[in-house]
Amino acid sequence: MKAVVYKGTKNVAVEEVPDPTIQSPTDAIVRITTTNICGSDLHMYEGRTSVEEGKVLGHENMGVVEEVGSGVDRLQVGDRVVLPFNIACGTCRNCTQGWTSFCLRSNPTEGMDGAAYGYANMGPYDGGQAEFLRVPWADFNALHLPPGTEHENDFTMLSDIFPTGWHGVELSGMQPGDRVAVFGAGPVGLMAAHSAMLRGASQVFVVDKEPDRLALAEKFGATGIDFSTGDPVEQLMDATHGVGVDRGVEAVGYQAHDPSGEEHPELVLDNLVQVVRATGGIGVVGVYVPQDPGANSELAKEGRIPFQYGQFFTKGQSMGTGQAPVKRYNRQLRDLIITGRANPGLIVSHELTLDEAVDGYERFDNREDGWTKVLLRPGTLG
Repeated sequence: MKAVVYKGTKNVAVEEVPDPTIQSPTDAIVRITTTNICGSDLHMYEGRTSVEEGKVLGHENMGVVEEVGSGVDRLQVGDRVVLPFNIACGTCRNCTQGWTSFCLRSNPTEGMDGAAYGYANMGPYDGGQAEFLRVPWADFNALHLPPGTEHENDFTMLSDIFPTGWHGVELSGMQPGDRVAVFGAGPVGLMAAHSAMLRGASQVFVVDKEPDRLALAEKFGATGIDFSTGDPVEQLMDATHGVGVDRGVEAVGYQAHDPSGEEHPELVLDNLVQVVRATGGIGVVGVYVPQDPGANSELAKEGRIPFQYGQFFTKGQSMGTGQAPVKRYNRQLRDLIITGRANPGLIVSHELTLDEAVDGYERFDNREDGWTKVLLRPGTLG
């Protein structure tokens, strides 16, 4: 089959690789109809992770069940499904408590709880930027979708970014009527803004500098804050009459940078501590890594990110962090899509064939105007 394979820094290729096979009775094979390029894929693409060459990429996947193992009894061949990026066993302590993003059985990598398709340090699993994908513990991990092709661009967001944006808002402790500031208008930040509006925020601000992304934020009902035109903290404090916001979502991660492009991994955390009111909450779903050899400081290379902790403590703020347990939210978010309440597919900018993935990676990584969310179509939807 064809698949997108990591070859080195800023180098991916579409190559022929072996078809996946059933390796355990609880496996299924899914024929991929849509798979997305995620902003976190760019960390690997840019050489800022320890991903091995030859890895098949892709953790945002959906498709149609092609084959099932003898131990699978809920899924059937022909079912349309979306797959959480988390690969979870469903029976360990963390899974049974709803923390499928920290499964204790799925990842043999030392020091890592939780696994994912096609990602650095997240286990030995191939990704779904390919024609077919092996799905472990398939009965537990796959979410059924209505048959057909309706809502394809919306449903594919259930694999990662819509639940992740929702999780960022959840981690912040948002209540209806709260004001929320989201830093980062990439796909996850846009989904956090959409989620906050769906959950009853009185006002949502989205901080970024890319005009196309800020325009999308406003389509979801948020107010865009362009940090290239002035200090975002001052802009947010002015917009809230000096009060600040109740909740903040960090959707940028360890490659946060100033308007000139210089990286400051603590920048967004510092800004959020300043703009979130005393006793408010912050949800961090932007990616941070234990080591970053490409960082511009010795501390950051070790994964140590000094931020305004003293002010954070003095203000009595709370912070939640970590990858989203997609299964906790994806069924409800699916139903919001079906009933027309949620439309996460609004952010889709490009739908490419698998053979166009190399160009898609390059242009998305370059943040070219209008390249906000890229979907890959390995085959036909039907």
